[in-house]
Amino acid sequence: MQDHQRQTELEQIVHARHHDPFNILGKHVEHGKELVRAFLPGAEQVFIAEGNLQLERIAGTDFFEWRGDAGTVPDRYRLIWREQGHRERIAHDPYSFPPQLQDFDLHLFGEGKHRHAYRFLGAHLHEIDGVTGVLFGVWAPNAERVSVVGEFNQWDGRQHPMRVRGGSGIWELFIPDIEPDCLYKYEIRNRHSGEIFLKSDPYAQAFEVRPQTASICIKPSSYAWQDQGWMERRCSLEWQHAPMSVYEVHLGSWRRGPEGEFLDYRSLAESLVSYVKEMGFTHIELLPVTEHPYDPSWGYQTTGYYAPTSRFGTPDEFRFFVDYCHRNEIGVLLDWVPAHFPKDAHGLARFDGTALYEHEDPRLGEHLDWSTLIYNYGRNEVKNFLISSAIYWLEEMHIDGLRVDAVASMIYLDYSREEGEWVPNQYGGRENLEALDFIRELNIAVHEEQPGVLMIAEESTSWPQVSRPTWTGGLGFDMKWNMGWMNDTLSYMANEPIHRNYHHGMLTFSMLYAFTENFLLPFSHDEVVHGKSSMLNKLPGDEWQRFANLRALYTYMFCHPGKKLLFMGTEFAQGQEWISSQTLDWYVLDYPLHQGLRLLVSDLNTLYRNTPALYHFEFDWRGFEWIDCHDSENSVLSFLRRSEDEYVITVINFTPVPRYGYRIGVPQAGEYHEILNSDAGCYGGSNIGNGDKHLAADEIPWMNQSYSLSLTLPPLAGIVLQLK
Repeated sequence: MQDHQRQTELEQIVHARHHDPFNILGKHVEHGKELVRAFLPGAEQVFIAEGNLQLERIAGTDFFEWRGDAGTVPDRYRLIWREQGHRERIAHDPYSFPPQLQDFDLHLFGEGKHRHAYRFLGAHLHEIDGVTGVLFGVWAPNAERVSVVGEFNQWDGRQHPMRVRGGSGIWELFIPDIEPDCLYKYEIRNRHSGEIFLKSDPYAQAFEVRPQTASICIKPSSYAWQDQGWMERRCSLEWQHAPMSVYEVHLGSWRRGPEGEFLDYRSLAESLVSYVKEMGFTHIELLPVTEHPYDPSWGYQTTGYYAPTSRFGTPDEFRFFVDYCHRNEIGVLLDWVPAHFPKDAHGLARFDGTALYEHEDPRLGEHLDWSTLIYNYGRNEVKNFLISSAIYWLEEMHIDGLRVDAVASMIYLDYSREEGEWVPNQYGGRENLEALDFIRELNIAVHEEQPGVLMIAEESTSWPQVSRPTWTGGLGFDMKWNMGWMNDTLSYMANEPIHRNYHHGMLTFSMLYAFTENFLLPFSHDEVVHGKSSMLNKLPGDEWQRFANLRALYTYMFCHPGKKLLFMGTEFAQGQEWISSQTLDWYVLDYPLHQGLRLLVSDLNTLYRNTPALYHFEFDWRGFEWIDCHDSENSVLSFLRRSEDEYVITVINFTPVPRYGYRIGVPQAGEYHEILNSDAGCYGGSNIGNGDKHLAADEIPWMNQSYSLSLTLPPLAGIVLQLK
C-alpha cells in the first residue's frame, strides 16, 4: 500500500468514515513482512497475546502496528491493552476474521426472495475456528460508514466499524468475545451529508424496556415447545368448516397487578387462558405485541418487527404464552402492522440518512392521519423485511395467524388524501400496484412456509376478492373483517326501537354480499374508543333496554354467517370506553345485568361451537336461508342456519314489544324446542319466551315453507330453535 493511500485510509478510520476497515486494520502482508495494525482509542500499550509481541504506536495517533516475519502471528490472534483508568483487556481482533455472511443469502435478500432474512441479519451468536462472539448484519446502502456500538465499547463508533459487502448494501462485523444479552445499536454515517444516526437494529429479537431503545443480542432460544399435537392438527384443519370465536385482547390493560403494574407473559398465560376457556372462545387475538416505544399507540406504531415487547417479559416467556394457549386448545392470532411505521429517531425512519424503508415523496411516504411513514413496497429489501417478519412470528413463535392492519391504507394511493395530495400509479389510477404485489407475495409465502395459518385482512372498502386465491386475481387472504356489517348493524342498533322499522334494510343488506368473501364479524377495540362510547352505551333506552339490546345484538352476531370477534370488556358490558392505560372495569361483574351478559356470551360461544349448523357453511349460501327478511313493521328477522344434516332457526325481535302468536315458516313437521333465549332470566331478561313448551309444527304453509310455528317473541331479544 502506498504511503499516501495508507495515510488517507488511516485518516478515514480516525474520523470514522471508512467503508472497509479490514483494508487497513488486522493482519496483512506488506513488503514480504507480516503487519498487524489496530486502532484502539485511549489505549496506552498494546500486545499480541500469542508471543507477547508489543505493537508500536504510530506517533500522534491511536494506531498501533507490529511488523515481523511471516507466520509469527496466528490467524486468530488476541490483543491485550489497557485504556487509561481501566483494567487490562484481552480480546480477539475483530479484523482478523474473514467475511461470514453467505453470498447466496445476500443475493436472495437483494432479490426480495429471502423468507428467513432474520436468520442472517441482526445480531446472532456465532463461532469461527473455536472463537465465539456475535455476528452483526444490517442493511444500510447509503451509509459511508456503519459501526456497532454498545456497552462493550462504551458506545464509541470509532471502535467497531463494519465492512460493506459489495453492492448489496449490507454491512457485517463479527465481534469476538462479547457476551449474549449485550446492549447495542448501529451508528450510521450518511455518505452524502455526513450526518450520523444512532439506530436500533431492525432485525433485533429483543429490546430494552421503553423508554430505553437499545437492541439486545440474545441467545438462540432453548424453549422446549410442548404443542406438537396442536401444530400437527393446524396443518390439516378444515378451518372454513370449524367454529372460530375470537377474544381480542390488549395485554397491557386486560388485567394488571395490585400496584397497577403490567403482568408478565407467564402470569397472563395462566389467567387469560383460564378466562377464555371459561368463556368458550376458540382464539385469542393480541393487539400488537411487536416492540413499540409509545404505550398509547397500543402497539400499532411498531419499531421492533421481530421482537415481542419487553414490557411483559422475554421472547422465551412469550413463547411460553403461546405454547400454554395451544396446550389448552386456544389459538393465538397476532395483530401485525405492515402498513406504516413511526418517525422515532431510533427506528426505521431515514434509517441510513435517506428514505430507505419509506418513500422520499411525502405524498407517497407519509400517513398524515397517523403521523407515520409508509413502506416503499417496490423495494425488494423492504418487502423482504416485512415478509420475513410475518414468517418469523408464525414459525419461531408458533402464532396461528396474522390480522393484517389497515390494508385499505396500503392498497389505495389516495387513502385519506385530498386532490393533489397523492400521486397516481403509472396508469393514472389510485391503486397502489406495488403494495398489491407485496400483499400477494406475502400471502403466497406465508401459506407455503406455514400451511394452516390464517391471514386475516382488516380491509374496510369493497375491494374485490380480498379473501380469494391469488391465482384467481385475489389478494390471497383467508378472511376479511366485515366492516360493512359492523357499521350497518351498529348504526341500526343505535336507533330507538320505534324508528327501526325505517332502517330494516341495514340489517338485511349484509346478506346481499355475505358470501362474496370469507368474512369475520368484528366488534373490535376500534368501536369502543375515541368518543364512540362503549358497546353498552351505543344503544338506546334505559339501563334494562340497553342490556337487552346488547344481548339481542350478540345473539344476532353469533347466528349470522361469519366467524366472530369480540374485544375484551365487551363481553360483560364495560360501561366506559376502553382506556389502554388502566385495567378493565372488572368490578361491574358485581352487578346482575353484567353477570347475565357475560353468561349469555359464554352460552352463545358454547351453542356456536356445539352446533355445526351455525359454523359449517359460514362462507357458503348452503348455510343460510331467510325465513322472513321483510317484517320491517315489527322489526323482526327470522332465518335458518344449516349444516349438511341439521338446521337451527333464529328469530330476533328488535323492539321492546313482546309478540305472542307470531308465526314463522319451518321446513319440516315435528316438535321444535327453544335452545337459547337472550331474554332468559339468568341473563337479566324478562324471562318471556317459549321455555320448555312443545312447539309442534302446524301443517300451515307459511313464508314459502310447508309448515309453520306459532311463537312467543320476547322483547329486544333473540331466540334459537331446533327440531327435536
